[in-house]
Amino acid sequence: MPRLATGIDVLDRQLGGGIPAGSIVLLAANPASQSELFLHELTTTRGTLWLTTIRSEQAVTDALERNPVPTGNPTVRDVGGDAPLDAASSLVRDLPEGANLVIDVVDVLERSEPPRYRRFLNDLQTHMVNTQGLTVLHGLKGETIPDNRDLTEHMADVVFDLDTKIDGSEIVNRLAVPKFRGGRALDETIKLRLAERVTVDTSRDIA
Repeated sequence: MPRLATGIDVLDRQLGGGIPAGSIVLLAANPASQSELFLHELTTTRGTLWLTTIRSEQAVTDALERNPVPTGNPTVRDVGGDAPLDAASSLVRDLPEGANLVIDVVDVLERSEPPRYRRFLNDLQTHMVNTQGLTVLHGLKGETIPDNRDLTEHMADVVFDLDTKIDGSEIVNRLAVPKFRGGRALDETIKLRLAERVTVDTSRDIA
């Protein structure tokens, strides 16, 4: 099965070349983290449709333009209105062959009725397989996780779990990949440095 690059070289190497084409990835992260950098890196790999559910189209575009590291030029659409699931479904149906889809954040869609959200995920999965594209669902971790998050985790082919903690004077970012359908999940977490872009933190942990 062909692999699609995430734009993060070290992660692609760990995953045997990237994510299998046609996959849905859940990127779960703390709201107060640099997880957005993962999405920025992804836009450099292929044509990308970025669906925003909370921030405005202009806010997403401005953030990409302010990034000191070059990013792609995704098509950004705001689907956070009265019927976000319907708006997202309509745009997904027009995704071309081999494209990226980013839904930032998926929490808004997860608050839909379970049967409708399940149907959306199944339709999305079918479209990804048919077009050999890649979807990243950006989900927030915190005290108000939507009830349908379990459904998202189950339907996702790959789960990236980014844990961000403040340890004394250091901000520690660790990425776990507990689920990898069609490949090998990682046995250990990866310590990352999230600054201008996503890199491996090579500093040694001292017990």
